[in-house]
Amino acid sequence: MTGYPRVVPLGDSALLAILGEGVGVALSARVGRLAGALRDLAAPGVHGVVPAYAAVAIHFDPLAADSEALGRQVAHLAAAEMAKPAPDATAGGKLHVLPVRYDGPDLAMVADRLRLAPDEVARRHAQLTYRVLFLGFVPGFGYLGPLDSALALPRRPEPRRRVPAGSVAIAGEQTAVYPVETPGGWHLIGHTETVLFDSSREPPNLLAAGDRVRFEPVS
Repeated sequence: MTGYPRVVPLGDSALLAILGEGVGVALSARVGRLAGALRDLAAPGVHGVVPAYAAVAIHFDPLAADSEALGRQVAHLAAAEMAKPAPDATAGGKLHVLPVRYDGPDLAMVADRLRLAPDEVARRHAQLTYRVLFLGFVPGFGYLGPLDSALALPRRPEPRRRVPAGSVAIAGEQTAVYPVETPGGWHLIGHTETVLFDSSREPPNLLAAGDRVRFEPVS
């Protein structure tokens, strides 16, 4: 990809290191590796390193950090990452196996729209091991991919006001588990009893960017 990496200001107390564009496991793996290198750097004044799909945000205290020097360090690490061979996006990270009951309220509708039997939707969803591309939306919500392209659907035209915690959902070419009760517009195909977010736990999030997730059907 030409024009990458780029390091740009994100307000007056953060930098954004951009490694590419779009969504993909290889790019996500690069982002994760850069985030790890930035955490290892432990630059003075930096208090947060947050990976996303294609970029890493570096949050710092402008009174404690030299923003220009930090920018040079970030640019050096980003360039070094892009010069390396692409990491193996199917390895590394912790593997989480989540038991799922495929009984979601949208399963029949999803199956009908995809022209698949509900059991086939469940089989295809459970046959892959997904990568946690990044966490966002609400605490503990991991965007997992890639989804089998045969299961790809746009989000619901009208989001639900309440989606129960533990709901297993799909949208676009990604899947996710709602960690807490929240509004949401993804298609609900199942449910897990696994707790993905617990504020009393350390760390509170079960998933981390770069982890792998496999769903195990249960009856």
